[in-house]
Amino acid sequence: MSRRRRFEPKVNHNSTFTLNITSMTDMFVLLLVFLLQSYSTSEVQINPVNGLRLPSSASLVNPTEAVKISLSQDELKIDETKIADVKNADFLPQDLEDKDTNFIKPLFQELDKLAKSSSDKAHIKEGRILLQADKELPYATLRKVMYTASMAGFPQLKLVTMVGE
Repeated sequence: MSRRRRFEPKVNHNSTFTLNITSMTDMFVLLLVFLLQSYSTSEVQINPVNGLRLPSSASLVNPTEAVKISLSQDELKIDETKIADVKNADFLPQDLEDKDTNFIKPLFQELDKLAKSSSDKAHIKEGRILLQADKELPYATLRKVMYTASMAGFPQLKLVTMVGE
């Protein structure tokens, strides 16, 4: 009869274990790079309107605080408020002045009301506008918005573009 001894691993209760942190370090470096790339130092947040295709530019100038106007193939908005309809890349005849077809009545009324109610804000006092316009719209449509904005006391207009491409 053989007495075979069963194998039992030696357990050292006083030892310390080592932790391999190489993969965790790699993960934190990747997370840091992602956060640095997505961090924006701009003071203004611009959210493109759905369905709006902005033109591209090589300019790297950060936008400043201003009244945000968006002009898409379907509508004209100030911030999130719809001002006028756009059909076939032009404004509807009832939204335009009879004697001056470059003048958009609802846009002028809203900008005038905004200028009178919020005159304490610097960007409104200086008449600054950030215009998001679809790149497929003709210049004549953009010119009507710029003309009406300047008539309402907002002569400083900047066009919002995508960087690159």
